[in-house]
Amino acid sequence: MMQSVDLNLLVALDALLAEGSVTGAAQRLNLSVPAMSRTLNRLRILFDDPLFVRAGRGLVTTPYAEQLREPTRLCLQQAEQLLQKTKVLQPFTLRRVFTIRADDGTVALLAAGLLKKMAELAPKVTLRFIAQGQQDVGALRDGVVDLDIGVIEDIGPEIVRQTLFHDHYQIVMRQQHPLAKDASLTVSTFAAARHVSVSRRGVMSGPVDSALAQLGLLRHVAVVTHSFAEALLIVKETDLIATVPTLLTQPMQQGVVYHNLPFQTAGIRVSQAWHPRFQSHPEHQFLRQLIFEHCQKVFN
Repeated sequence: MMQSVDLNLLVALDALLAEGSVTGAAQRLNLSVPAMSRTLNRLRILFDDPLFVRAGRGLVTTPYAEQLREPTRLCLQQAEQLLQKTKVLQPFTLRRVFTIRADDGTVALLAAGLLKKMAELAPKVTLRFIAQGQQDVGALRDGVVDLDIGVIEDIGPEIVRQTLFHDHYQIVMRQQHPLAKDASLTVSTFAAARHVSVSRRGVMSGPVDSALAQLGLLRHVAVVTHSFAEALLIVKETDLIATVPTLLTQPMQQGVVYHNLPFQTAGIRVSQAWHPRFQSHPEHQFLRQLIFEHCQKVFN
């Protein structure tokens, strides 16, 4: 006789496999940690396997749990597709957490407008912004991250990208900087200055350095930071300068001076990206459309 299985148990198993921790899975499913621990115990009884064992401060999967990873994902995907055919989304009563991976500039620029619209259309939804690191496909595929928003690299056909708006680079410095009133800032003067660079992955060079290299010039990067806010705080207190996107740093512009770059760089395309697994998911579609329409209204 076939044993019936609560679909919620498979949802919990999928979250545990994706997050690798009881706490992470609980946060993903908006449950308490004790409730997720009880669910894990039920899963262990159901499959007659520990599934996850302690390794230092974290958990690692057993070989049997690894065998369940893909079948669980496939089962839930098929269930989602079945339910979506008859499900009519009611945003006003929707209660869930959307996780968006974005840099601090994107959050500062978009969050207030999105939250205002979300309060009107879907007041029970929570937007959770997390910092950008590696743009790994796995987090989008597993649903750990619903959307990536930012300068999204072409990471293959597995990920769908949609352009939200375009931005461009400008130089920023403190108001008392010796170059602040230099209306004819040259590329040589720019290269000779000391710089703050922003990189979420901590790399030492980027589009500005590539453009300078084509001109036979090299700049000195005195410090690399992972956020625009940190870069601008450093700029306001030192004689270092930074080259940052104009729109993405707009909410942080108080107390600084902006200059146009004296040379050409590639433009900046800000996109949202998601996994095709969620292409037709009504809740996911609602979130993407809300973000896209907001950006079209504000920036185009």
